[in-house]
Amino acid sequence: MPKKRISRHAKHLRQSRKRRLASMSIKSAVKTGVSRARAVIVSAPAEAGQAVRSASRALDKAATKGVIHKRAAARRKSRLARRLNRTLSAAPEQTSQS
Repeated sequence: MPKKRISRHAKHLRQSRKRRLASMSIKSAVKTGVSRARAVIVSAPAEAGQAVRSASRALDKAATKGVIHKRAAARRKSRLARRLNRTLSAAPEQTSQS
């Protein structure tokens, strides 16, 4: 009886380790995409749309796979879009004042 429990536990550990590694790579891709999009929004607002779209795609994939919650993904996408729109709307005002 104990042998079964031990082997079951060992299998559970192997599975959870495998899931954790997969989740870590997905989370890393999300963090990289979001931070890259934030940097592009600040440095080059004209090209920021593509970066925000790729970050949004990474967030959607992570939410679909259950790595992050779907509402957390929606919240992060919303914040990125808001930041992009704020920057784009502020950019023409700054150039017209110069």
